[in-house]
This record gives sequence, structure tokens and C-alpha cells, in this order.
Amino acid sequence: MIPDILVPVRRTGPIAVPLPHYATAGSAGLDLAAALAEPIKIKSLARALVPTGIALALPPGYEGQVRPRSGLAMKLGLTILNAPGTIDSDYRGEIKVLLVNLSDKTVVIEPLDRIAQLVVAPFAKAELAWAAELDDTERGEGGYGSTGRRARRVRR
Repeated sequence: MIPDILVPVRRTGPIAVPLPHYATAGSAGLDLAAALAEPIKIKSLARALVPTGIALALPPGYEGQVRPRSGLAMKLGLTILNAPGTIDSDYRGEIKVLLVNLSDKTVVIEPLDRIAQLVVAPFAKAELAWAAELDDTERGEGGYGSTGRRARRVRR
């Protein structure tokens, strides 16, 4: 695979975390590991800010999106509270992942567990301008749930 961009990565602490990598050739996200010296417990409905032990130098015009891992969400009820978290191209601090346990059981995160994935993506800068009117669309002002079909109830 030939990368589209090169992103310098620096370790930020004493834990020797692996360099984030793609699990498969078709993966969109790089796996982020927990930079922990010992396991942590996240109680039901509690949250924890988990360090990854790395900092990035994203080039201008790119952002990092920190996203949940589907396996952790399905198996353990663990997800990211502010998903996707955004890493701006001018941020040079350690990446930390805000995990929340939505299950009814305590979840244990072990050192170097894969806790999230990082998607590096280009973004567009927008200039906003006040307007007296906006153009019409088919949807118009239809909000939450306005474009979907209602689920049919199953009769038993």
C-alpha cells in the first residue's frame, strides 16, 4: 500500500505503545492502543479518559477522527462519548480517548488493549455568510426522522 500522506508520530510517555496500524488492507481506521501501566476498571455508565501514548503532526487540510471500535461496542457496551472525536491539524498533545461504558457491568481495559480507531481525513474550510433566505429543497425544514420510513409493527 502506498500511503496518501506521511504523518509523524511521537510517543508521549513511558508506555511503549505500538505504532498505530491498519488491521487489514481495506481498513479505514488505524488501531489506537491504551497506554496504561496497569488495568483500569470502568463501571457501568461511567466514563474514563484513556491515554494512547502518542501525539501526531497532521498536515494542514487533514483531521484525525477518533472513532469507536465496533467489537468493543457490541461485546462490552464500550464506546466513545464524543464520537467521533476530532484531532485538529495544529494539535500536538497526546491523543486521549473518552470511553463510556453503556453496559450494566464493569469493563476492564488492559494495558495496550485496542480501544479506538483513528481515521485520517481531508476536510474543507468553509466561509459562512449571512443570508436573508436559503434556497428551497425537497426536504425543506424537515428535521429528525423526517426522511425515513416508519418501521412497521410486527403483529404476533
